Amino acid sequence: MTEQDQPGADLLGDRLIPHPHFTLVRHLIVDAPVKETYFAARDLDLTNIHNGLISAAGWVSELPERWRDRGHGPPRRPTRLTIDDLDAGSDWALLGEHPGSDFALGVAGKFWRPVITWRRVEPAEFASFAEPGYGKLAVTFSVRPYGAHRSLLTIDTRVQLSDPPSWVKFRRYWRVAYPVAGAMHTALLRTIAAVAREQALGSYRRTDDG
Repeated sequence: MTEQDQPGADLLGDRLIPHPHFTLVRHLIVDAPVKETYFAARDLDLTNIHNGLISAAGWVSELPERWRDRGHGPPRRPTRLTIDDLDAGSDWALLGEHPGSDFALGVAGKFWRPVITWRRVEPAEFASFAEPGYGKLAVTFSVRPYGAHRSLLTIDTRVQLSDPPSWVKFRRYWRVAYPVAGAMHTALLRTIAAVAREQALGSYRRTDDG
C-alpha cells in the first residue's frame, strides 16, 4: 500500500480549502489510543463543551437574534448535538471522512454580520464554492498515532473569502473572533481528550477483568 492509498494520507483541509486566507490550528497529545480518540471526536456531544469565554461570546452573539425574535419566546436549546445532528439538521455539512483518521465539517456564510447569514454547501460543491459576498469555513478533526498508547489530536480551521470586500470585512471580524475561536479549539480538544481517556480506561479495565 502506497502512502497515497493510506486513509488520511491526504489532508481533508487541503482538499476543501487548499489556500486559506485565515487559519487556526491546535494540537493536543491524548493519553488514549487512536481508536478511542477518534471515536470520542466523531461522537462528540457539543452541548458538553463548557468554557466561560465561549459561553459569554455565544450569548453576546445571539443578542441580535434574541431581540429580533423577542415576541416568540426564548430560543430552544438542544439537549444533545453531535456531528451527525449538525449535518442532518443545520447549515453545517459533513464534508468528508477518512474513518478512524479524520473528518471535516464546513459551512459558508457572512460571518462578520451581527446576525450571521449561514449558507449550506453540499460536499460536492464546497471546494469550488465562490459566490461573491460569502466566506467558507472548514473544520477538520484528525487523529494520528503518538507512540504505542497515545494519539495526536488536531483541529484545523480554515477560512477562505470569495472577494476582496468580504476579505476586508472578515479580517476586522477575525481580530475580535480569534481569541474566542482559540478558546473553542482548546475546549473541544480537552473535552475529546477526557472522553477518550475514560473510554481507554474502560477498555483496559474490561481486559483486566477478563
